[in-house]
Amino acid sequence: MQQSKTDQHQLSSRASTTGRKQRAGTAFTGGYGTKSGSSDLLFLEGQLPTEDGTVPSAQSAAEQMQHALSNLETALEEQGRTLDDVLKVTVYLTDLEQYDSVNEVYREAFGEQLPARSIVGVSELLGGARVQLDAVAAIE
Repeated sequence: MQQSKTDQHQLSSRASTTGRKQRAGTAFTGGYGTKSGSSDLLFLEGQLPTEDGTVPSAQSAAEQMQHALSNLETALEEQGRTLDDVLKVTVYLTDLEQYDSVNEVYREAFGEQLPARSIVGVSELLGGARVQLDAVAAIE
């Protein structure tokens, strides 16, 4: 099946660019970007519960979730967006037994309009974090 020139142009104008910027303000090494290509979506990955560049490891998963969500809100505000613009969240959690407490914090932050969400159990996160967030938000 052959694509029309209009279809080809629409696809190429949405294609991700090869350039990736290191996320500002992080002390952790990683390939975290701030935006991927030209689209109507904003991808925010690797939102850790950091305070002044470190993860407060003595905090519970619920407390870390509050900090990670606060950091996500800040990142969204820098792009002129709010939590209301979030379409999808992926929560990485080192202890799935903390699901209920983390879920309560999530519900309080997003209110009635909960975005789609996945929770993934992981063995370890950067900086000894118990929680990490990735989010996809609408730009338009």
